[in-house]
Amino acid sequence: MILKASSGLEAFLLSYFQGVPVNYLSNITTTQRPWLLLALSALGLELSALYFQYILDLQPCIMCVYQRLAIISIFSAGIIGSVAAQNLFARIIAFGLWGTGAIWGLIIALEHVEAQSNSGSFFFSCDIIPNFPTWAPLHEWIPFLFEATGDCGEISWQFLDYSMPQWMIVVYGVYTAAFVVVLLNRFVIARKP
Repeated sequence: MILKASSGLEAFLLSYFQGVPVNYLSNITTTQRPWLLLALSALGLELSALYFQYILDLQPCIMCVYQRLAIISIFSAGIIGSVAAQNLFARIIAFGLWGTGAIWGLIIALEHVEAQSNSGSFFFSCDIIPNFPTWAPLHEWIPFLFEATGDCGEISWQFLDYSMPQWMIVVYGVYTAAFVVVLLNRFVIARKP
């Protein structure tokens, strides 16, 4: 299929994805496996968080709890997409959850890194009780997952000189980039002429 660019963004995307099967990227969301891979990657991260909390005794702070919720959003997107990949409405919901979880998680992780770097500042503060809606107090309903008992400014774990929130920036960056590439391909490149 030969695609012709009608705008600068389309020209950039067409040149960037030259040689990549356009139909593959466009149709990837209509099959079960990619959504299942998304769900399994998020489940692995959630289980890792529980391992860090309950086995390594690293207590989650309020921002960690919000990042967990973002990962659960991505996991939910993967489950919905894998169960109903052929259903347009389900895919729209899955895309919404994926994008919301990835972008919101990235924002929270960036704020968390900033909080860690300014933890000695007089203006630094870290909430203790999550700010969930009154109709969904997740920290009361599922405290083993959403109760914040740690300090946002404390760096208690590092790997390759990156703290946990710095690694989460990498994770959410990958999720966000994948979301943007798939979504833009779906709307711009794979559009039928």
